[in-house]
Amino acid sequence: MISNQETFILNPYMAIYDIVVLKDNMLRQINELVDFTFILEEFENKILFRQRA
Repeated sequence: MISNQETFILNPYMAIYDIVVLKDNMLRQINELVDFTFILEEFENKILFRQRA
């Protein structure tokens, strides 16, 4: 997984993800293969833009 994704914790219940979602689940595989950091960057840019306004 991407290092940003590993450090970005959405909530304390993320450990349940490992229990509920099977290791061979397609969505888990997509999450591990695709770099979603661009979404975090876009989100940060929009938040910063709104805070300046």
